[in-house]
Amino acid sequence: MGEKTELENSSATPRNKKIDDAYAAYVAEQNNMRIKADAKSLIFVIIASAVMAANIQYFINQGGLLPGGASGVAILLQRIAARFFGVEIPFFILSFIINSIPAYLAFKTVGKKFTGYSCICIVLMSLLTDLIPAPSAPVTDDRLLIAVFGGIINGGALSMILNSGASSGGSDFVAMYFSVKKGIATWNYVLMFNAVLILISGIIFGMDGALYTIIFQFCQTQMLNTFYKKYSKKTVFIITDKPESVAEEIMSVTHHSATLFKAQGAYTHKDHYVVYTILPADELHHIRRCIRSVDAKAFINVMNSENVFGNFFIKPLE
Repeated sequence: MGEKTELENSSATPRNKKIDDAYAAYVAEQNNMRIKADAKSLIFVIIASAVMAANIQYFINQGGLLPGGASGVAILLQRIAARFFGVEIPFFILSFIINSIPAYLAFKTVGKKFTGYSCICIVLMSLLTDLIPAPSAPVTDDRLLIAVFGGIINGGALSMILNSGASSGGSDFVAMYFSVKKGIATWNYVLMFNAVLILISGIIFGMDGALYTIIFQFCQTQMLNTFYKKYSKKTVFIITDKPESVAEEIMSVTHHSATLFKAQGAYTHKDHYVVYTILPADELHHIRRCIRSVDAKAFINVMNSENVFGNFFIKPLE
């Protein structure tokens, strides 16, 4: 959906100004809540970073697994240095080196606040990984349970970080770059990159750990696809008797336009209207409440949108 469709093109200038003013007021309201939102995001980033660091020590290292992205590369290099050269390299040093260039690119292209929060996550997670002592005994002797629950915990923590407007760095920076530029979810591509990393680890350290790591990565990716919705899109059909009010509410809150269709009920033969629009999945819950506030009797049908071509507005990362 473009920012200008039939409804806007057929509307008079005062109506467009009304919608623009309403959206500006909504943005201003969100900006007034920014300090509280930033503090909440920072708390979530700190908590999730600590969880990921603990997960590395209690699940990943104990199970001989390998996380994805920059953390996976750092751990793999740690293990190679320890196995073949007898050198213990701190995780923090490797993580800092690996993340430095992607962080710079993200700062220039994705968003300064996003990169800042991400750097806090990288530094805190790296430091805690070195500071948290390894457990004297594994959580469980079952490597399958370690792989499954380690992946769920890591995916949940990473989802929390991403939903807070940050990332854990490395390949996440690259993934977010393509998500912003192309408007597509890229986590399955990240999974492919991680598969190559896993293969290298399997060749060096044995395929058992590599196969369990695939299960770990799969569980993590499913958690991401479930809980991180910024670049997922939903097609929404709304059957209503108040089409213009519903469409204006959508445009005033989401900055996405809508198209109107005149329709007729097959059973009652009563005239209705269908409001058609495409929205980011993470805005769906909020806009559903807004639609209900305008027309409590509106019938809302939501479907997945695999691909959208055209001028689809995506709120940029800060």
